[in-house]
Amino acid sequence: MNNTVAQPLLITGANGTLGRAFARLCELRGIAYRLLSRAEMDIASEENVASALTKFEPWAVINAAGYVRVDDAESEPEKCFRENTEGARILARHCAARDVKLLTFSSDLVFDGSQKHPYLESSPMRPLNVYGRSKADAERYVLDESTAALIIRTSAFFSPWDDYNFVTVAIRELSVGREFVAASDSIVSPTYVPDLVNASLDLLIDNERGIWHLANTGVISWYELARQAAARSGLDAARVVPRTTAELGLAAARPAYSVLGSERSAGLLPTLEDALERYFVATHRHYVSETEHAPAATAMVRAARAG
Repeated sequence: MNNTVAQPLLITGANGTLGRAFARLCELRGIAYRLLSRAEMDIASEENVASALTKFEPWAVINAAGYVRVDDAESEPEKCFRENTEGARILARHCAARDVKLLTFSSDLVFDGSQKHPYLESSPMRPLNVYGRSKADAERYVLDESTAALIIRTSAFFSPWDDYNFVTVAIRELSVGREFVAASDSIVSPTYVPDLVNASLDLLIDNERGIWHLANTGVISWYELARQAAARSGLDAARVVPRTTAELGLAAARPAYSVLGSERSAGLLPTLEDALERYFVATHRHYVSETEHAPAATAMVRAARAG
């Protein structure tokens, strides 16, 4: 009998959308993992990180933890930089020392939105807000600590497993007869979480490194995204109310255009239209089974990268 226990994939962010999604799809793909909360490993603590890596002996770490409240970060910069910047740097340092792979996430908010064509991996970072600066600094520090680290920039999550993403909230508000206000002058490239996670796992397993952009192929305003969500749900799209970003009175400045293109990963993720269709199939049936999608997504990634 073989009693060898596979080295796990260590996933931070047990209470977040991304961490839970990685755990779900690792289950479906048969990847051994450990999903850790902040109480189990505080990534901004040198001692905690060293202890967890010694205890679990992972082959790789996925950093899905961090500070995500973009507007609150303007009044809580210390907390934001502790979680997003210092935590990522500490993980990179300790993973590099142990020859453990690291995947961590960045954001479209590292860009200022001044250009009107998709941002590439090599585009200069010019963040407009505290959150964006925390992610831009994290990228630099992580690559300084580990040339083998994999950094994925992504944007505008939506997921069938999260009650608080933009698409789900829009549908919930509209379904009870309320209006839903959305920015009409902010252009993004939304990302379907199951697609993001499957592609990220493939890149990690294939020993990719450096900065990659992953988002579903599509360019859309938050307002039009909410209208599409309403139409696909049979709801009244007229209840989606357009506002300029300035009229929303947000604490943190946002880029007017933060669409992610790629020099490395073009075609890795399906179109936004395809992703929205699968999102609605999943949510309307009140269950999600990505078992059939994981191999398909993996095959798509392999084929796109081979081409």
